[in-house]
Amino acid sequence: MSMQNPVFIPGPTNIPEALRKACDMPTIDHRSPLFGEILHPARAAVRRILKSDSAEIFIFPSTGTGGWETAISNTLSPGDKVLVARNGMFSHKWIDMCQRHGLDLTIVDVPWGEGLPADRFEEILTADSGHEIKVVLATHNETATGVKSDIAAVRAAIDAAGHPAMLFVDGVSSIGSMDFRFDEWGVDVAVTGSQKGFMLPAGLAIVGFSERAMAATPTAKLHRTFFDIRDMEKGYAASAYPYTPAVGLMNGLNEACKMLEAEGLENVFARHHLMAEGVRAAVRAWGLELCAGRPELYSDTVSAIRTPEGFNASDIVSHAMHGYGVAFGTGLGEVAGKVFRIGHLGSLTPTMALSGIATAEMCMKDLGIELDLGSGVAAAQDVYRSGKKTTVKEAA
Repeated sequence: MSMQNPVFIPGPTNIPEALRKACDMPTIDHRSPLFGEILHPARAAVRRILKSDSAEIFIFPSTGTGGWETAISNTLSPGDKVLVARNGMFSHKWIDMCQRHGLDLTIVDVPWGEGLPADRFEEILTADSGHEIKVVLATHNETATGVKSDIAAVRAAIDAAGHPAMLFVDGVSSIGSMDFRFDEWGVDVAVTGSQKGFMLPAGLAIVGFSERAMAATPTAKLHRTFFDIRDMEKGYAASAYPYTPAVGLMNGLNEACKMLEAEGLENVFARHHLMAEGVRAAVRAWGLELCAGRPELYSDTVSAIRTPEGFNASDIVSHAMHGYGVAFGTGLGEVAGKVFRIGHLGSLTPTMALSGIATAEMCMKDLGIELDLGSGVAAAQDVYRSGKKTTVKEAA
């Protein structure tokens, strides 16, 4: 691939030059007061981006996977019951982690391309009269399938069942790019990472804990050392870490939050929605379909595009890389070879998205998929021009 071209994978995302410079800083003493000037503003800004007034924010040198482990290991004990749906690769991976930790899972298998089954969750929780289920796990945005699930509906299902289960949400490919409402949705733990909506290199697991989740920590008996939030709390009180932090990335996170807030969160979400709408218009113009089954499930950060029956979608990804120096995402798990993914999140604009749409179109044409060259680009242009006209009209 060419280092000059933007990437169109759903993470890690493109890094703005200002954030690269923020991460590239001289060594400081991470036990000095200077580190606190990076740490505390970053935690406060992440809390605002989660739309929470009270979430405790923990930032680990890790990735979203480490965030998953932080969530379960600090709140649960071996044998605890967990309710979860499997509707894609990343929900599957969280399930695998829970099983390795000796948790007792009730798994609702959902076709890949569908969202979380809130109604089924309500039935299961209502039947759990002894309230043995401790946690409901939910993937907000399934990166493998381009499916966005309704987290508010999941919380409503828990409440309708009159159940005290906590709600843990994987927001790795949504937070910072799509609307996320920690307090309003009654989320108990939210997990994300630095390399997607925050537009940074991979290397930080970012986790928000509710008061209920914090209260579960003293009695949790799953083993934890590196991800123990009790140690992290003590460190934060002294503007420090229990071990060496990733100072440059933390500085970058601070700047990334400033950048998102300067644009305005609602504007960030609108930009992502507009980019996604253009990609979706292109897919329709090509005569193809998304993996996501219905419009209400469409993700605003990644589109998984189904290719014709018998065609290996991975060939598009390979051809784009070697022929045009552009990176798209491959299909994962059950949809491997059946879809290719266009990531449209982070440091991207509709103008940049057009280059990805045009490249995908050229690749498919090169590989023999029947489409009119330029059809997808034109369809996306119509969407982006319409969005621009609306913005200009509102500004006037």
